Amino acid sequence: MCKHSLSSPTFTMSPFFLLSLFLSVSLTSSFPFDTSFHIDCGSATSTVDPFNTTWVADRYYTGGTTSIVSEPLHFRFSHEKTLRFFPLSSGKKNCYIIPNLPSGRYYIRTFTVYDNYDGKSHAPSFDASVEGTLVFSWRSPWPEDLARDGAYSDLFAFVKDGELDFCFYSFATDPPVIGSLEIQQIDPASYGATDIGNNHILVNYGRLSGGSNQWGPGFSDDPDDFGRSWQSDSGFQSQTTKNSVKSVSTRENISNTNQPPNYFPMKLYQTAIMARGAIEYELEVDAKLDYLLWFHFAEIDSSVTKVGQRVFDVVVNDKNVSRVDIVKQVGTFAAYSMYYVAKNLSSTGLSVKLLPVLGAVLISGLENYAIVPADLSTMPEQVVAMRALKESLRVPDRMGWNGDPCAPTNWDAWEGITCRPNKAGTALVISQM
Repeated sequence: MCKHSLSSPTFTMSPFFLLSLFLSVSLTSSFPFDTSFHIDCGSATSTVDPFNTTWVADRYYTGGTTSIVSEPLHFRFSHEKTLRFFPLSSGKKNCYIIPNLPSGRYYIRTFTVYDNYDGKSHAPSFDASVEGTLVFSWRSPWPEDLARDGAYSDLFAFVKDGELDFCFYSFATDPPVIGSLEIQQIDPASYGATDIGNNHILVNYGRLSGGSNQWGPGFSDDPDDFGRSWQSDSGFQSQTTKNSVKSVSTRENISNTNQPPNYFPMKLYQTAIMARGAIEYELEVDAKLDYLLWFHFAEIDSSVTKVGQRVFDVVVNDKNVSRVDIVKQVGTFAAYSMYYVAKNLSSTGLSVKLLPVLGAVLISGLENYAIVPADLSTMPEQVVAMRALKESLRVPDRMGWNGDPCAPTNWDAWEGITCRPNKAGTALVISQM
């Protein structure tokens, strides 16, 4: 069975108290954030997976109905076998609305699969948003392996109003579908938030581990405090790189790992790829967006012990962005990370090269995130008023009055509602009903 950690939203995708209420993941003592949810969408019961993660029965949805994949034995985990889907009778817009969340930054991951659960042999087209901003777009036909095996997709977003809205928008009569939803509070300063700001969402387009197989939640029992899974980088290497690199690994402890604000796991730095020539990654992206590239290094070759023995340049789309000497930065068997923002891309390809200056090139991991500006949302007091109106009028499901009444702006507002930006351009207001 070949499950995917779907990075780039292709198609164009461009993933505590009582069990009945909340749950906590197993965290290391250094990780201070314990607000988390693992929802088994479509399941009527709670389960514990082989990695001791508790998946609660389906909840917090606004509509839809449940099903199971057509071949349950093809999937290893219970949360990959059950589904919630949203037929047109539930309305064009349906959501999971998670209440009582502390304001802060969150890691959000979904598992999405079709596996011909409805017997129609037609994977659906639909969009998904978080906090009113479009983040994933699934388009039929899906690649056959993804339709059958499913994919994990994830992002980082800020929650400011005490609840998280994850919503789905159907195309024509296609019913959106989801297998599981995970939410983990993380450090508000993680992934360059102080530079990027709170008004952007980071959508994962590739989280690569050098010289290893895929690992992390859903794939192995290797720990990651955020709940991130890491892909093998082999599928993203250029053909020239594949022919010249070798994998290296160590069992030695790596210092500077599992530290705030990013809590990068030690396992990430215990493997790497190395080459005497250049190492090149070819990444698929969407044009006109900015991308956050996060590089991970650790000197795990015991023959390299001094400054100047391994020096290389990092080149992004033919621009030299940094010169790296790992030992000079942090010493040996220690984690070193750096990031770079590639702006205003004009093509759907992003080239990342490591070019040797002295000695061989070495890299442990590379992450690539689309920096998606948060869409405008409806003024909070109007959201409260409209939800109260919905309840009092008993608005039928087919009207799709779920989530934010006006956002995302590239979809229609609630049926019968007209919205516009306020004078300051900071929020949406309802102008007509």
